[in-house]
Amino acid sequence: MLEDLPVKTLVHQGLTIEGFSRAAVQTYWRVPELKLGFDLGAQPWAFMGTSTWFVSHTHIDHIHALPVYVARRRMMKMDPPTIYLPEGAIDPVRNILRQVSRLDRGRLPCNLIAAKPGDEIELSRESVVTVAATKHTVPSLGYVVWERRKKLKAEYQDLAGEQIRDLRLSGVEIADEVRIPQVAYLGDSAPEGLDATPAMYEARVLILEMTFVAPGHRKEKIHKFGHTHLDDILERRERFANEVVIASHFSTRYHSKQIQHHVRRRLPDMLDGRLHLWLG
Repeated sequence: MLEDLPVKTLVHQGLTIEGFSRAAVQTYWRVPELKLGFDLGAQPWAFMGTSTWFVSHTHIDHIHALPVYVARRRMMKMDPPTIYLPEGAIDPVRNILRQVSRLDRGRLPCNLIAAKPGDEIELSRESVVTVAATKHTVPSLGYVVWERRKKLKAEYQDLAGEQIRDLRLSGVEIADEVRIPQVAYLGDSAPEGLDATPAMYEARVLILEMTFVAPGHRKEKIHKFGHTHLDDILERRERFANEVVIASHFSTRYHSKQIQHHVRRRLPDMLDGRLHLWLG
């Protein structure tokens, strides 16, 4: 039996969050119901069928499986995937793929698309992804996936069904778009990246980094290198309106028992049971 990469799973209200993240090792996530994933630090075989990926930044532990993923899809005769990257990464990644293709003697077909803060990426009639700036040591992005619904405008809510139908057929826009943040992905970032995008605090599911948890690690230095400390979460606990908060990307300086100890000592209620530690 082939032993694949580690994958943890959490199911919440019809959304399945799958993946694994450890600082300097590997980071990869996907939400199969939304048909998308975040970061390509490794590529479990089961993730290959997901064809749309959003990369937060180009540190190796977040991107080094990109050629493997593209090659596997070509080998399995799947359509070329679509991969969104910080805009400055497009040419370097394209060059990497070109060199890997020469070594492998196989094509690596994929759609590399530049993403920048403020972009809105339409995935379907029902969902859209917005792009936000985060703060790290290289250009980095966070992403929010929104569910889009149509809601009848207030001025038409008392009309009969036939009247609404006639207005719609005549070309009148009778509904407003309502957006509900479903999943937010911070990537690697100092807390400024979280604060700059209020929707991250409002998404049903928030995936954030909490690289450091020990009290001896100074926040100022951690922030300088674009990471978040447990103290930063404590300072913002009243802002988290999320139904689920997944904390991940813990430093390899800690083993799982240490992480559990530090977090549960400082946050015994685990954000009213909403905080999940993504441990091995």
